[in-house]
Amino acid sequence: MTTPQHPFWLNLGFLLNHPVGYSHEFPFDLPQIQIPDDLDLRHFRGLVTVGRTPQGLLVQGTFQADLDLECARCLTTYEHTLHWEMTELYAFRNRSTSESDLVLPKDARIDLQPFIREDALLAVPITPICKPGCKGLCQVCGADLNTTECGHQAQLDKSSPFSALKNLLEK
Repeated sequence: MTTPQHPFWLNLGFLLNHPVGYSHEFPFDLPQIQIPDDLDLRHFRGLVTVGRTPQGLLVQGTFQADLDLECARCLTTYEHTLHWEMTELYAFRNRSTSESDLVLPKDARIDLQPFIREDALLAVPITPICKPGCKGLCQVCGADLNTTECGHQAQLDKSSPFSALKNLLEK
């Protein structure tokens, strides 16, 4: 149903002759895929289920992939695993379109790549953090506080405008 050159093109014509309620699954397992323009995913896995409804074809998918991100605190590159889902209805006629206004083409071939790209980009965290306890960079010398202790942190604690509040915690 898919081709190696275009793995996200699905030919759904065979579903049109099945009764309402029939569904078919399309598994994806790609070691690496580049989705234009700027998305390089590794270990791409997913499952798309296409179900026949009275209005059209309901396309539902769950996906997982790895990509490299830069930590917002320490600026190191780390591998992040994305998880996302998609749901789209391709209507048979313009009268029964949904919010997305998707109409099943006459050849019943659809391209999932724009939806996969959009939903994957939405799953990327706004502020990626490499690990929950990431200490970030030293404000004085720029050293990675996860790997070294530069000694500037004590100076910053004393000169902070909030240092007087520490005394309240000690009482």
